Amino acid sequence: MLPIEVLSTFTSVAIVLALAPGPDNVFVLTQSAMSGRPAGIAVTLGLATGIIAHTTAVALGVAAIFATSDLAFNLLKWIGAGYLAYLAIGAWRAKPESLQAEKEKPMSLLALYRRGVIMNITNPKVSIFFLSFLPQFVNPLHGPLTLQFAQLGFIFILVTLLVFGGVALAAGTIGQKLSNNPKAQVILNRIAATVFLGLALKLATTQR
Repeated sequence: MLPIEVLSTFTSVAIVLALAPGPDNVFVLTQSAMSGRPAGIAVTLGLATGIIAHTTAVALGVAAIFATSDLAFNLLKWIGAGYLAYLAIGAWRAKPESLQAEKEKPMSLLALYRRGVIMNITNPKVSIFFLSFLPQFVNPLHGPLTLQFAQLGFIFILVTLLVFGGVALAAGTIGQKLSNNPKAQVILNRIAATVFLGLALKLATTQR
């Protein structure tokens, strides 16, 4: 069982990352604004389902790496730190997202759910992000690594459901405000960049 301070830190970081403007929450916003709140909820459920696959892959793969190979651990550590630094630069330079989407025929809720799942699972950046993000919060001293990854994955899913679900429910208001307030998007992007950079530095100094 992970200590409460680790869980609280992870939850706080996950909330900040979920709130930062990006393709996933922008997609939830646009679908909610165009097709109603149920559409946004369906996409959110699909995205959360995709996280299960990424968490499982990390739990099975990274646990083995931690246990067997110093070289693999250090290689993964530096790749992860580099990728997080890359995300920090991208977030800092990011321009406000446009919430204006092309008009298209309404999709069924099941189709929107499937799209959310596919968007999440087929995005290699999400896989790499999970590989570089979750390992920072586990420790062999706290018990089986697979169980720790499962705990973190569950929290990340819960945060995704709460934040993205909230975005979907309030899409009319939030979508309009973000669309008409580029400065708010820039501020959130800068916060996300700072978080990514902090995670990169933390990962780069992590010892096995």
